[in-house]
Amino acid sequence: MPTGSTEADQASDNDPAARKRHRVLFRAVARRRNPKLRRTDITITDEKVVKRAVKAAALGNAMEWFDFGIYSYLAVTIGKVFFPGGSDTTSLLSSFATFAVAFLVRPLGGVYFGPLGDRIGRKKVLALTMIMMALGTLCIGLIPSYATIGFWAPVLLILFRLIQGFSTGGEYGGASTFIAEYAPDKKRGYFGSFLEMGTLIGYTGAAGIVLLLNTTLGDDAMLHWGWRIPFLVAGPLGLVGLYLRIKLDETPAFQKLEASQTHVTSGSAAEADTEFAHLSENAPKKKISEIFIQQWPTLILCIALVGAYNITDYMLLSYMPTYLTDTLKYEESHGLLILLGTMVVLMCVISSVGRLSDRYGRKPLLMTGMLGFFVIAIPAFLLVKQGSVPAVIGGMALLGLSLVCLLGTMSAALPALFPTNVRYGSLSIGYNLAVSLFGGTTPLVITALMDVSDQNVMVPAYYTMGAALVGVIAVACMKETAQQPLEGSPPSVATKEEAVEMVTAQTPEPRF
Repeated sequence: MPTGSTEADQASDNDPAARKRHRVLFRAVARRRNPKLRRTDITITDEKVVKRAVKAAALGNAMEWFDFGIYSYLAVTIGKVFFPGGSDTTSLLSSFATFAVAFLVRPLGGVYFGPLGDRIGRKKVLALTMIMMALGTLCIGLIPSYATIGFWAPVLLILFRLIQGFSTGGEYGGASTFIAEYAPDKKRGYFGSFLEMGTLIGYTGAAGIVLLLNTTLGDDAMLHWGWRIPFLVAGPLGLVGLYLRIKLDETPAFQKLEASQTHVTSGSAAEADTEFAHLSENAPKKKISEIFIQQWPTLILCIALVGAYNITDYMLLSYMPTYLTDTLKYEESHGLLILLGTMVVLMCVISSVGRLSDRYGRKPLLMTGMLGFFVIAIPAFLLVKQGSVPAVIGGMALLGLSLVCLLGTMSAALPALFPTNVRYGSLSIGYNLAVSLFGGTTPLVITALMDVSDQNVMVPAYYTMGAALVGVIAVACMKETAQQPLEGSPPSVATKEEAVEMVTAQTPEPRF
């Protein structure tokens, strides 16, 4: 071990001051071994801090998607409560149109929250989105039905869906950026996979409570008042999510900004101003134009990846219960129970997929998922079409295995597309544009296409195959980013031994 590391070795892992001394000492050692290395060339992560940050971000994400998932699983009931006129198909289309409305404002949420997160901090923005989502969901549960207040019922429903959509616009970009900036380079896939595990936990919780209510209350009670219960539960859950978000530590990049405002020395002031220019109050307006002017090729790639990914995601996790119930006339509780089991299995294997992406690369896992959907969509839906429980489980399992390859990898792959100075804003804008155009409209588009094709039950398979084909092309065009530093950020390692090894590798051998 190089000179100067003894004190760091003896420091307690539970002592923040000792960890700070550890970082300072290592930087001194790094500069002695290679004077050309900058002060921030290598970051040593604290695994306990990383795990705490990942847990808080993932659980907060679970709260968000619990709120959003409720509407998906109650789409048929909501259609009857708020859009009672016309046929069942018209009512369902109206319900899904309202579902899609929330996605129309998601890009606006991304444009607003992305630069805001760079200005005031990830922690504050993630807490704000949590508050907005919880309030929007709670208010939906309090809206009187169409039979009570008529036209104003769907108007209020749309208003609160817009609030939900706007808040969600700042969720994924912020949470994935937060985790990516904390995680060490060689474990970014593993830690990033927990963000999507949070999504699955939220969806599973929503499906579970809807299944429980459908089983215990019956159709009439659900139609009159039972549907409100999951929305009202969102209030207390929102407080839990808010607490978790408030307890988050800021990412190292934002902590450096705050430190620079109080501890900057005269000799490093100019360097600090340059390093943190993207976090200044004037940055948001500049960065939005920079994203569209300088990052447009990567932005298009991001939109293609996210569009293909979200069509397959929403098709399976949001639309499938309605497809089984409304189209195939399957027992509603049975459909939700099978989907619930599918999501539990996905949660059990998603972190392993994240580890695989760290070891073998993002592209192989993403390509496997996209090709899987393209090849097995028709066989999977033919199985589901059979209607028997084993056949439906088999079809859902095939789709789920393809989806988990995307779920376990995307959270690490997407933040790495963009450089640090525009990462939060670029990812928020690109992700939410794709979700708005393709993801949130998936149930509506599939339902409309089935309506004009005389209820052709294979329409979802064809739509999924089209999305997967776009995804295959997008994955082929992207760069491999596994085990590499985020663009514009220094290398991030998990241990001091790994850091010393990296410094040694960067130090040229002496010549005589």
